[in-house]
Amino acid sequence: METIEKQFVNLRVAKRAAPTKDSTYLLNMDVSKGEKNRQLVAISCSNKSIRIYNRETLTFLREYNAHPNLLNGIHFAHCCENVLFSACSDGTVKCWDTCLSSSDAVKVFSGFPLNVFISFDVSCNDTIICAGTEKYEDDVFMVFWDARSNSKNMSATQEPLGVYSDCHNDDITQICFHPSNPSLVASGSTDGLVNVFDINKDCEDDALVATCNSNSSVSFIGWAGKDYKQIYCLTHDEGFCWWDLAQLDTEEPITLLNIQDVRETFSTKVNYLVGGLYHELTDKLLIIGGTHMGDIQVMNCDINGLSHLSTLRGGHAATVRSFHWNLEDEYLLTGGEDAQLLLWKPGAEEISLPKKSLKIASSVELKVRVHNKSKAKNKN
Repeated sequence: METIEKQFVNLRVAKRAAPTKDSTYLLNMDVSKGEKNRQLVAISCSNKSIRIYNRETLTFLREYNAHPNLLNGIHFAHCCENVLFSACSDGTVKCWDTCLSSSDAVKVFSGFPLNVFISFDVSCNDTIICAGTEKYEDDVFMVFWDARSNSKNMSATQEPLGVYSDCHNDDITQICFHPSNPSLVASGSTDGLVNVFDINKDCEDDALVATCNSNSSVSFIGWAGKDYKQIYCLTHDEGFCWWDLAQLDTEEPITLLNIQDVRETFSTKVNYLVGGLYHELTDKLLIIGGTHMGDIQVMNCDINGLSHLSTLRGGHAATVRSFHWNLEDEYLLTGGEDAQLLLWKPGAEEISLPKKSLKIASSVELKVRVHNKSKAKNKN
C-alpha cells in the first residue's frame, strides 16, 4: 500500500456529478455499505432535500423532499445497505428505504414537543438512534430511540426510549457513536463541552464517562487512535482539540493537543475546517480544511501540531462542506457550496472547469454562537 502522503498527493478529480437545475449547497454526505458497484451516495442539501447518487458513476438516482424544515445530518445504516436515516429541525428522524419506489419515509422517530434536532447519529450495530436538540428556554436534550421496529405498522411513528437532559447547557451540535462499541456515544455543544457516555448504564450521571472542554463552540467530533480510545473535535472558530481517553484512570493529562485557531498557526492558507478522518492502517489522524476559493487542505496531526500533507486543487470553486474518504479503495468524495459533487482518485485525469461559472449565491446563513465556558467542568 502506498504511503498516506502519496495517496493524497496523487488524488485528482475523476468524475463530477451532472449539475442540477437548482443550484444548492451540498451540506452532508454518507456512503452506503455493501458491494462496490451497488454503493450509494446520499447528500443533504440546503433546499431541504436528500439526493441519492450511484457512488461509482455519480449518476443521479432519486431525491427525497419530505422535510418541512432544515436537514441536520444523514447516515446510512451500518448493517443494511439500503436503509438511510435523516434528522430534521421539525423534531423528527426519518428512515428511508432506497430500494422502494416510494418517496415516503418508511419510519419516523418523533421527539418531544418543541424539540428541534440539529445533530444525530446511529450506533454501529444499528440498534440505537440518538439526536441532539437546540436549546429551548433552559432545556437541551439528547433523545434516544430503539432503531429496531417491533410494530406491525412499519410507518408508525416511533416514540423515544428516553433522554439525557443534564449533559449540556446549550445547543447540542454533534452526536457521534463509537465506531465499534455501540454503547459509547459522544456529544458536542456550543457550550464548549465534549461528553462521552456509556449508555448501558442505568442513569445519565452514571453514564458520563468523560467531560472534555474545548473552550469554544463544537462543530465536529470524531474518534481516533488504536481501538478508537481518542476523541477530537473542531470548533466553529476553526479550533482543534484532541484527547486521549485511555488516560482517564491515570495521573497523566488527557489533552494531546489544543489549537484555538488553526488559521493562525498553520503555514499553508486555511480559511475553515471541515472535519477529520482516522487512517487506521497508518495510525494517523488527518484534518480536512480549505479555502473559500475551493482548495482542499489535508493536514497531518500529531502531538506537536498540524502539518501540511496535501493541497487538492482544480475541483471546487467555493467552500467545501462535506467529504467521505474510503480507505480500502483510496477514493475521496467532496461536496460544496458550488453545488458540485466530486469523486477524486489517485492518478485520475484532472478535469478543469471555469471556476466563475460554478459560483452560486449563498442560500444558507450559518449562525455561530460562542459562549462563555468559564464554569464548565473539564479535565485537561
